[in-house]
Amino acid sequence: MAKKDLERLDDQGLAAWDSHDADAFLALFAKDFVWHDWTTPDPIKTKKDARAYFNSWVTAFPDMRTKLISRVVGNDSIATEIEFYGTNTGPMSMGGVEIPPTNKSVVGRGSYIARVKDGKVVEFRSHPDAAGMMMQLGLVPPL
Repeated sequence: MAKKDLERLDDQGLAAWDSHDADAFLALFAKDFVWHDWTTPDPIKTKKDARAYFNSWVTAFPDMRTKLISRVVGNDSIATEIEFYGTNTGPMSMGGVEIPPTNKSVVGRGSYIARVKDGKVVEFRSHPDAAGMMMQLGLVPPL
């Protein structure tokens, strides 16, 4: 896949998060995929579970927006660093635990790596800075 096509795919994914459009985000994934996220106990392997993960973030942060910080594009993969901004006005589900809203705003950070085959994401590895976000929300003491 051409680098410009990988960048376009990444841009579409970020736009889906900004518009809170789970269908648009999931359309980027192949029928068979695996999504590793260190905040989930097991890999995500179904679109139903991927939708639940996506929706848990937009429920917790209904005003969430992303900002591309940097990205590296390879032959069949892309690695992206982002910041996200939002106010925690909805319940947050993380690691199988539901946390009530704090009504605090955060500047979250994270990165992900997507491996693409035939124009679709077959492997996704996301690394949100959950600890930093939890500190900003007042759920854990600062280091």
